[in-house]
Amino acid sequence: MTVARRSGGGRTRRGVGALLAVLVAAVALVFGGASVASAHATLESTDPTQNSVVATAPAAVTLTFSEGVSLSADSVRVLDPQGKAVDDGNPGHVDGKAATARVALRQGLGNGTYTVAWRAVSEDSHPVGGAFTFSIGAPSDTSVNASAVQGGKAEPAVGFAYGLSRTVAYCAFALLVGAAAFVLAIWPSGAAQRGVQRLLMTGWVALLLSTVAVLMLRGPYERGTGLGQALDLSLVRATLDERIGTALAARLLLLAAAGVFLSLLVGQLGLQAKPAVPTAPAPAEESGLDAEEAELRRLEQRAAERPQHDTRLGLGLAGLALAIALAATWVGADHSSVGIQVALALPLAALHLLAMAFWLGGLATLAVGLRHGLPAAAVSRFSRLAFWAVVVLVVTGVYQSWRGLGSWSALVDTEYGRLLLIKTGCVAGMVGVAWISRAWTARLRVADEGLTVVPAPQSQEPAAAAEAGDPLRAAQLARQQAVRERAREQVAEGAPARAGLRRSVLVETAVAVLVLVVTTMLTNSPPGRVAQAVAAQPGGGATAPAAGASVVPGRTQELKLPYDTGGRTPNAKGTATVTVNPVGTGPNAVTLKLADATGQPVEVPEVQLAFTLPDRDLGPLPVTLKPEGTGSWSGTAQLPLAGVWVVSVTVRSSDIDQVTVTQQLKVGQ
Repeated sequence: MTVARRSGGGRTRRGVGALLAVLVAAVALVFGGASVASAHATLESTDPTQNSVVATAPAAVTLTFSEGVSLSADSVRVLDPQGKAVDDGNPGHVDGKAATARVALRQGLGNGTYTVAWRAVSEDSHPVGGAFTFSIGAPSDTSVNASAVQGGKAEPAVGFAYGLSRTVAYCAFALLVGAAAFVLAIWPSGAAQRGVQRLLMTGWVALLLSTVAVLMLRGPYERGTGLGQALDLSLVRATLDERIGTALAARLLLLAAAGVFLSLLVGQLGLQAKPAVPTAPAPAEESGLDAEEAELRRLEQRAAERPQHDTRLGLGLAGLALAIALAATWVGADHSSVGIQVALALPLAALHLLAMAFWLGGLATLAVGLRHGLPAAAVSRFSRLAFWAVVVLVVTGVYQSWRGLGSWSALVDTEYGRLLLIKTGCVAGMVGVAWISRAWTARLRVADEGLTVVPAPQSQEPAAAAEAGDPLRAAQLARQQAVRERAREQVAEGAPARAGLRRSVLVETAVAVLVLVVTTMLTNSPPGRVAQAVAAQPGGGATAPAAGASVVPGRTQELKLPYDTGGRTPNAKGTATVTVNPVGTGPNAVTLKLADATGQPVEVPEVQLAFTLPDRDLGPLPVTLKPEGTGSWSGTAQLPLAGVWVVSVTVRSSDIDQVTVTQQLKVGQ
C-alpha cells in the first residue's frame, strides 16, 4: 500500500512540474510586451493641422498619437468633398515610430474640404478613432458617406457579442479558479462530488469557448465591421500579431495545462475521499475504546491523511501558479499594462482578479456544498478566507480607481467613473448580503457544534448483544446509538440554517454576476484620467489659423451656455454665448463671447470650442479661436455632415478651476 501511494505522489509531482514549465512560458509571453504608456491613445497632432487651409495639396496625411498604435489597411482614410477616397489605402508608421500613422495621397487633388477618418488600436488593446477636416485652396461644402467615417466604436452586433464573450470569460475564470481553490483549501472531499466536478468542467469549457470567441471577434471589433468577418482568417492572424492576440494564445495554452491540472485534482483528491457520517465525539470509555486504542486510531488517521496532505500541497502550488498565469492574460493586455506605475499596477491588478475569483467562484462552490452535507467548520473557514479576499479587493480596487480616475470630478463626468460607482454599489450590496450569510453561518456552526466526521460504526443492536449474554457490549452499543441519535438531531436542527445560508449565497452569486458585467464594461471604457485629458485637449495640436466663412444674413443661431468653474475669481461664473452661421454643412462662422453674472465681458486664461456628431462617431472637431477683444473670440467650424451636433465650451478661469459645458445644435435639418 505504501509503494502505491508513493507512485501516485510521483505521478502528481511529474504532472505539477510539467504544468509549471508551461506557466513560465505563458507568463513570459504575456508580460513581455507590457510598457509604459497613457492607456488609450489620444491624437496629439496632425499634418495638415485640423481645420487648416493649405495652398497646395499635401503628399500625405500624418497623425501623431500619445502612445504606440496598431494599424490596419483602413486605419486612415482621406475623403474628398464628394466622399470619394483619395488615399492610397496603405497606412504605416513614420520611420518605424509606433506612435505615428501616415497615409499617402493621390496626385492632382482639387481645391475643397477633405475629411480624414482614422481608427487604430492603442497599446492597452482598445480601439480608438476620430475624424477631422482640412482644406486645399479654400473651404467648400462636403458630403461624406457616413459608413466611410470611422470612429472608436464597433458595429453594435459585434460590440455586443464581443462584450458578452469577455463577460463569460470573466465568469468562467472566477468559477474555475474559485471552485478549485475551494476544493484544495476548504473541502478536499468535494472533489468526489458530481456537483463540484460539474462546476470545474463548466468553468474550464466556458473559458475555452469564450476565449476562442474573443479571438475570432477581435478583428471585426477593431475594424468596425460586421459579424460575417469573424471567420476571416486574415483578421485572426492580424489579431495574433497584437498584444491581446498573444495574451489570448497564451490563455489557450494555459487552458490545455488546466485540463491536465483538473484531471489530477479530481483523480487524486476524489479517489482519496472516504465516506463518512457525522457523529459527536465521545470519550474513549464511552465509545467502547480504551485510551491506548483511541490514541492508536488517531495515529492511524493522521497517517492515512498524510498522502492527501502532500497531494493537496503539490496541487495547491501548481494551481496557484496556473491561476496567476491565467490572470496575467487579462492584466497584461488591458488598462494595467499601460499608464502610470505599470510595475505596481500589474501585480495589484492580478491580485485583484484572483481575490475576485476566489470569492465569487467560492460562493458557487459553497452553494453546491450546502446541498451535499458541507460541514459547518468548512463553511466557517470559507467565511474567514472570503473576508480577507474582500479586504484585498478593496485595497487593490482603491488603487486601481485612483490610477484610472485621476480626479474626483471624473467619477461623475466620465463613463468610466459612473461605471465605477455602479460597481462600487454592487460590491457594497454583496458585502451586505455576505454579512447576512455570516449570521446564517454562525447559526449553522452552533447547530453543528460538537460534530466531527468519523467512520460509521458497524450496525449492531444492543438487544441482540444482550440476548447473546454480553451485557457489557450491549451497554457500549447503546451508548454509541445514543450518540448517533444526538448527532442526527443536531443535523436536523441545522437544516433551517443551512437552507437560509444557501439562499443568501445564491443572492450573493447573482449580484456577483452583475459585478462581472460591469467590470467588463469598465475594461472597455477609457479610464477617467484619459477621458478628461482628451476632453481638455486644445484642438489636438491644430495651430494654423481658421479658414474664413461667409456670414449668411438671417441664418444665425445663438446658444447660451451657463458655466461655473467652481473658482472664486470674478470670471469663474457666467455665460458663454456661441453664435453659428449659416448652421449648415461646410464652413460655419462662429463667435464665442464670455460674460459674467452682470453681463460684462470677462477674460479667462483659456477657452476652447469644439463640435461633435455622436451619431456618426465624428469629432470632436475643435475650432481655432482668434481673439476679437475682451471676452470675445471668432473662428470657423468645418461641419461635414448634417445632424444633431454637440457644441462644447471649455472655460478655465484659473490654474486649477475648469469646466466644460455642452448644448445640442441641429445642422442642415
